[in-house]
Amino acid sequence: MKNVNQKIYLASQSPRRRELLRQIGVDFDVLLLRSQTPRGPDVSEIALEHESPENYVARIASEKANFALQAMHSRKLPQRPILAADTTVTIDDKILGKPVDTADAMAMLRLLSGRTHQVLTSIVVIHQEKSQQITQTSEVVFQPLSEQMIHAYCVTAEPYDKAGSYGIQGSAAMFIEGIRGSHSGIMGLPLFETSKLLQQAGIRIL
Repeated sequence: MKNVNQKIYLASQSPRRRELLRQIGVDFDVLLLRSQTPRGPDVSEIALEHESPENYVARIASEKANFALQAMHSRKLPQRPILAADTTVTIDDKILGKPVDTADAMAMLRLLSGRTHQVLTSIVVIHQEKSQQITQTSEVVFQPLSEQMIHAYCVTAEPYDKAGSYGIQGSAAMFIEGIRGSHSGIMGLPLFETSKLLQQAGIRIL
């Protein structure tokens, strides 16, 4: 077990990000960001008008990290590095977030069918009030999807908590002809870039 000084806070609800951090031996406590409160979510993921996918994903990741920083101070928690991330899928400069319902998920998958799209993940590490950020981009090529394939996938639970309505780590992997970039980045946390930022914040990797 690592020294407590080697622990970080992960500002994310994503079980996939937790799995990926464990994969590289990073010890962490979760600072949950709430998606539902009387005042709305802790961090709104609504895109601004005319906001590019790159600016959008970087802004949301930064807002998550800064909200977690405020929470760490307000709760008088031990001072540790904070890691936050956000992932979005984009095609034709359109941001594809998490689907709101089955019709939305099916529409997204029809748009991705037989085409190449981009998956952007922005990661932020705040340590000693200093923030560092990297946005990683991968390209994903989907095979043409029949209506039967789309419908069968969308009756599962898998699409509904994921940007672009699919997860590369699940059964949607069979839709993917090829990728160029980071497999872990497509899952939600590019481990090469993440390890660099954490090491810069004094966290030993492995």
